[in-house]
Amino acid sequence: MANDFLFGLSEAEQAALFAGVSAPRAKAGRTAEDAGWRPDTKLTSFAEFPALKQLRMEMAVAESAGILNPYFQCHAGLAKATTVIGGEEFLNFSTYDYLDLNGHPEITAAVSEAARRYGTSASASRVVSGERPPHRALELALAANYSSEDAVAFVSGHATNVSVIGKLFGPEDIIFHDALAHNSIVVGAQLSGAKRISYPHNDCKALEDLLRRHRPNAKRCLIVTEGVFSMDGNVVDLPGLLALKKAWGAFLMVDEAHALGVLGATGRGTAEHLGVNPAEVDIWMGTLSKTCCGCGGYIASKAELVELIKFTSPGFVYSVGMSPVLAVASFKALEIMNREPERVAKLQAVSHEFVRYAKEKGLDTGLAEGYAVVPVMLGSSIVAGRVAAKLHQAHVNVMPIIYPVVEEGAARLRFFLSAAHSFEHVHRAVDLTAEAVAVVAEESKDGGGL
Repeated sequence: MANDFLFGLSEAEQAALFAGVSAPRAKAGRTAEDAGWRPDTKLTSFAEFPALKQLRMEMAVAESAGILNPYFQCHAGLAKATTVIGGEEFLNFSTYDYLDLNGHPEITAAVSEAARRYGTSASASRVVSGERPPHRALELALAANYSSEDAVAFVSGHATNVSVIGKLFGPEDIIFHDALAHNSIVVGAQLSGAKRISYPHNDCKALEDLLRRHRPNAKRCLIVTEGVFSMDGNVVDLPGLLALKKAWGAFLMVDEAHALGVLGATGRGTAEHLGVNPAEVDIWMGTLSKTCCGCGGYIASKAELVELIKFTSPGFVYSVGMSPVLAVASFKALEIMNREPERVAKLQAVSHEFVRYAKEKGLDTGLAEGYAVVPVMLGSSIVAGRVAAKLHQAHVNVMPIIYPVVEEGAARLRFFLSAAHSFEHVHRAVDLTAEAVAVVAEESKDGGGL
């Protein structure tokens, strides 16, 4: 029979199916044939996008208020404890180079050899023909770091969270994320279609109340958080979350982007810092652009989850494989981190000193515990912009974090510390920041406004 390929359907069902395909569709709304319809030319111009108009208005307001636009400045050479912008040297607190490994001669040599052997591109998705030996070497090293069965590396850290969370969970599930969780976590939860609930920052009691109310109505449940919070520099209550995960039948995912190389005596991250068995966490996620001085993201977990991700996660399957050069760089960085724990100790020492000295100088460091990320809380976005401009004039490179990246009233300067920094660097930056804050406050009293 002609329709034998429709196995499992009766003849009547087949006829109904084909009738549905061939039936004419009802008109929905106006069509191009309707008299008088013309496209609105404003809706075919990028210049008319409301978001662009809003952006340009905000930039004009900032310029009129004397706020420097610090974004997209070009740095010449390596951005270490100091950096060169526009031919001038700046003290630099806007680098993810936590362990002072970017540009390390061993990494540079390994990368050069990898480029000679594999080229600079994997040239295809790893599922088809982009797989190279450095990929698996890196993934096995990452798995070992978390005592996990396996790991998988993505070309983008942001895409790792979006693609993995979006793939694993669906409309019947529920996702609880910390109120200060990274944008990629929120976007991944939105993409999944699961019910998404934000719980008060690092508050396990509030999360428990939410679990009690909502968990019984969902199929699967995910609790997702950061190890070191990227805007505040404090550490997650991992033991508290593990207790809730077990009590309420949830998966627990921890984003280690700012924790790997930062926490623990040897830099292995949040679990080492808090004395927790890393195998108790279901999904470890992290990025390779910071301690590992490369680019991309990773998941470390059970072998079956990694298998599922490698064959079904859109951000992995439909993307070119990570450049072998970057995989080699991150592998070598992990190797050096494990070999030289003194780098981790140096980073922690300068970070603790920054927080201590900043408080001594009357600066508000918010929730920071002294682990690589330290905010100086200023409240107003305009104040944060003006203080950043004053520091730029004093040749200190630090970024203002303003609304809508953080909620209005929570604007800040975000200082990234590195093992490349010295106590002298820290003291000079804090002194100049305290001076700039005082000057801006005085200018505001004199009529400069906020």
